[in-house]
Amino acid sequence: MKFKEFKNQQDGQKNDISSILVKTYMTKNLITFSPKQSVMEVMQTLIDKRISGAPVVNKKNELLGIISEGDCMKEISESRYYNIPLAGALVEKYMVTNVETISANISIFDVATKFYKTNRKRFPVIENGKLIGQISRRDILKAALEVEANNW
Repeated sequence: MKFKEFKNQQDGQKNDISSILVKTYMTKNLITFSPKQSVMEVMQTLIDKRISGAPVVNKKNELLGIISEGDCMKEISESRYYNIPLAGALVEKYMVTNVETISANISIFDVATKFYKTNRKRFPVIENGKLIGQISRRDILKAALEVEANNW
């Protein structure tokens, strides 16, 4: 099978379709949280690192869930409603555990469709049961800028 080649705008080299896979554009050095971390610590990290959420992993780097700004908002709302201090809240109680993951070997175009059809901001990338990266909407936008539109 022969794939249509495209020219990478950044370096002028020709590449095949394998260059437009998730593994090429995903973020590999991730900020992650543990289930026993406090939600307060998560909120501070989200603010400091200017991110909207991050994976929650165990010591084996296996994905347990994701915690996001929205999950933290839920904690803030519930803490006031139930008059419970924020300081005692743990990630494991507020993280989302039903997380859709993707493979590193799928096309950025397929992921763009997933983003378009869902309201997700990020997808964890899993290989052999381990978290190896994450792809975000912004990563897809960056990838699209590197690929010439007339060669899609």
